[in-house]
Amino acid sequence: MDNNSLAHTRWRCQYHIVFIPKYRQKRLYGEVRKDVHEILKTLCMYKKVKIVSGAVCADHVHLCVEIPPKLSVSEFMGYLKGKSALMLYDKHPKERSKWNKSFWARGYYVVTIGAITEAMIREYIEEQIEKDRKEERSAAF
Repeated sequence: MDNNSLAHTRWRCQYHIVFIPKYRQKRLYGEVRKDVHEILKTLCMYKKVKIVSGAVCADHVHLCVEIPPKLSVSEFMGYLKGKSALMLYDKHPKERSKWNKSFWARGYYVVTIGAITEAMIREYIEEQIEKDRKEERSAAF
């Protein structure tokens, strides 16, 4: 069983997230790359999001994270991209005019990561339906 827990919930919600700077410009190099790395680690820690792995590349960021179920992915990404842009502007005020008003592009890519497959879930549901049919108290969708 997973070690993550909320009041009455055990959870393991993992996501692979990719996001890019505006116009996919190669902005993430040198000191900016180090700062983005530290800022993302700090912001994730504030929201109690665990970074499983990740990479800051020249024109995009990969994150594999565990996000608590009480926090939606879109809420987390809005927070992460918004706060990180403001923190980068504070650390690099000379670059702000070069980056205009937006540092990150509007969208992002996200996919869930699971320890079990869809086939395993279907098989489990079928087993439960059969078990409950024997007891005559279940209806399948």
